[in-house]
Amino acid sequence: MLDPRLKSLWLKVRFNSATKEWWPLVKERGSAYGRLMRLHRPIGSFLLLWPTLWALWLATAGRPTPKLFVIFVAGAFVMRAAGCIINDYADRKYDPHVTRTRERPLATGEVSVIEAAILFVILGLIALGLVLLLDTLCLELAVVGLALAVSYPFMKRYTYLPQPYLGLAFGWGIPMAFAAAQGGVPDVAWLIFIANILWSTVYDTMYAMVDRADDLKIGVKSTAILFGSMDRAIIAVLQVALLFNLVMIGTRMQLDASYYVGLGFAACFALWQQHLIRRREPAKCFEAFLNNNWFGVSVFSGIVLNYIFRLS
Repeated sequence: MLDPRLKSLWLKVRFNSATKEWWPLVKERGSAYGRLMRLHRPIGSFLLLWPTLWALWLATAGRPTPKLFVIFVAGAFVMRAAGCIINDYADRKYDPHVTRTRERPLATGEVSVIEAAILFVILGLIALGLVLLLDTLCLELAVVGLALAVSYPFMKRYTYLPQPYLGLAFGWGIPMAFAAAQGGVPDVAWLIFIANILWSTVYDTMYAMVDRADDLKIGVKSTAILFGSMDRAIIAVLQVALLFNLVMIGTRMQLDASYYVGLGFAACFALWQQHLIRRREPAKCFEAFLNNNWFGVSVFSGIVLNYIFRLS
C-alpha cells in the first residue's frame, strides 16, 4: 500500500503539472474575453449606469430595495458587456482600419466569431435571469431593450444619427426602473429618458470626434461627421437642453436645493468639456468623453442628497 505522504506528494506533483499546462491558456483566453467585454474600460458601464440610478432613486423616493439596486447595477454591467460584443461583431471588418480599435480581439482574430457568440449567449442568459426576478411589465420592456441593444451597432451603416440611437439603448433601463419600482411608467420617466438621449448624443459625439478622420475614410457615419464644423456649437446647444431638461425633472419631482447644487457641478463639467474639445484634438475629445462620467455622478449625487436631507 502506498504511503499516504508519498500519495499526497504524487497528487500534488500531478496537480502542479496540470496547472502549468492549462493555467496559461485560461489566463490568455480570460484576458481576451475581458478585453472583448471592455472590462478594462468600464466608462461605458458607468455611462449606462448613472441614468438608470437617477431613475431608480427618483422612482423609489430615495429608498430603492437592495434587490432592485443589485439587479439594475448588475444588469447595467452585463448588458454593456454584451453590447460591446455585438458592436465588435458588427465592426469586425471596420475596426482594423481605425487607429483606436485595430487591436480589439475580434478585429485581430484573437477571439473567433464563435467564441464571441457563445460569450454573448452566456451574458444574455445572465441578463434574462436578472429580468425574471422582476415583474411581467419589466420582462416586456426588456424585450424592447434587447432589440435596441442588438440593433444599435448597425445604425452607423445607415444613418448619421447612431448617437441618439445609443441614447435609446442606454436609456432603456429608465422606464424599466420605474416599472420595477412603481408597476408602471409615469410621464416623468420619459422626461428622464429624453434627458439621457440628449446626454448620450453629447458624449458619444465627443467620442466620434476622436475617430472622425478614420470614419470618413471607411464610410462609417456619425453625428460628428453630420455636424461638421458646427460640432462644438451643436454639442453646446444639446448640453443646455440637457440641463434645462434636468431642471424640469427637478421641478416635476419637487426636488430641493441639493439637487440643483448637483446640477451646478454638472454644468461646470459641461463647460470643461467644451474647453477640452475647443481645438478638436482627438486625445482631448476622448478626455471630454471620459469626463462625462463626472457629469453623471454630479446629477446622481444631487438626487441622493435631496432624499438624504428630506428623510433626515
